Amino acid sequence: MIDLKFIGTKSAPFDADVEKGRLRLFAKAIGETDPIYFDEAAARAAGHSSILMPPTFLFCLEMEHPDPYLWFRELGIPLPRALHGGQRFQYYRPAYAGEVMTFRSEIVDIYAKKNGALEFVVQDVFITNQRAESVADFRRTIAIRNG
Repeated sequence: MIDLKFIGTKSAPFDADVEKGRLRLFAKAIGETDPIYFDEAAARAAGHSSILMPPTFLFCLEMEHPDPYLWFRELGIPLPRALHGGQRFQYYRPAYAGEVMTFRSEIVDIYAKKNGALEFVVQDVFITNQRAESVADFRRTIAIRNG
């Protein structure tokens, strides 16, 4: 059983650059056809300051952390037994190429089901830009298979 003492554990913040090339590749990979996601002129013509970041790119950008699975090891979660149990986003403002996102996270719940055969860790992630403006929050749930 994952120790409940980890509820409330906060990560050290880290920064990640929003790069135009990566945004373009991501937009292409998800089948985005709106040019505001890959063409600077089209984005500006639509009133944006630069290429708009597709909302779900934040999840990919978080993987820029120098050690994205550090918190798994700190909690004793064996990566091969972990499953992505869910995720939801709340957006506050658009993000653009050239910005810097700061990620902070906190473990908000740990619980078990099926007599401990499954454990769940719920983590909230808070994302701000270089002006300390809230861009988005997301909550993820990781399920761990035991036994």
